[in-house]
Amino acid sequence: MSDPKTALVISAHAADFVWRCGGAIALHQKLGYEVTVACLSYGERGESARLWKEGKTLDEVKAIRRKEAENAAVALDVHDIQFLDLGDYPLDLGDEAQARVVDIIRTVQPRFMLSHSQYDPYNTDHMRTTEFVLTCRMIAQAWGHNPGEKVLGAPQLYLFEPHQTEQMGWKPDTFLDITEVWDQKRAAIECMEGQHHLWDFYTNVAENRGNHFRRNSGGQAGGRAAKYAEGFQSVFPRTVDEL
Repeated sequence: MSDPKTALVISAHAADFVWRCGGAIALHQKLGYEVTVACLSYGERGESARLWKEGKTLDEVKAIRRKEAENAAVALDVHDIQFLDLGDYPLDLGDEAQARVVDIIRTVQPRFMLSHSQYDPYNTDHMRTTEFVLTCRMIAQAWGHNPGEKVLGAPQLYLFEPHQTEQMGWKPDTFLDITEVWDQKRAAIECMEGQHHLWDFYTNVAENRGNHFRRNSGGQAGGRAAKYAEGFQSVFPRTVDEL
């Protein structure tokens, strides 16, 4: 029996995977992948302003954020979602966290990975996550790390779209048509009650990327009629047999 097709999303905060690659998750689940999401934190301090304004305690904020993310994961048909609870603003990405994420990577053995842009001065948790992910990917490939375990191959790392796109030096080289799973992504978005102000923002992003997909899949000469899409930037060269 062949190994299952797998993918791994490493999300700095509990909502990031929803806004930035929810469509990719739902689509690849439909394609037979087992997609695991690892949330490094709940985003309890920096991305839960509404809950704090309502007078919630730290434990209450975490519990609410976790439930929102779990509901979103159900909407996207996520294979597995894990919460590492590493704090936020800033994340605690020390040796213990590193060991835990390397273990996740080796267990999942992803064919590709997804995480944040490499630069984000508006939210340094995001760009620190990507540096952290690259380090963990490297360790997971090392035969001398926990000898006897199955080492990681060389999965592509795709960087999903940041919030302030133009300020991040993020340049997409891959567009994914998510039209057929858009209803799932929108349902997942609406699970994130603590950040209602982003619902329509990320709907608009998906519509704009749909336009970019149409233009880059043939444009007016016959581009595919994608209504919604997500953009990604690949870190490593992609090897293909045809364009």
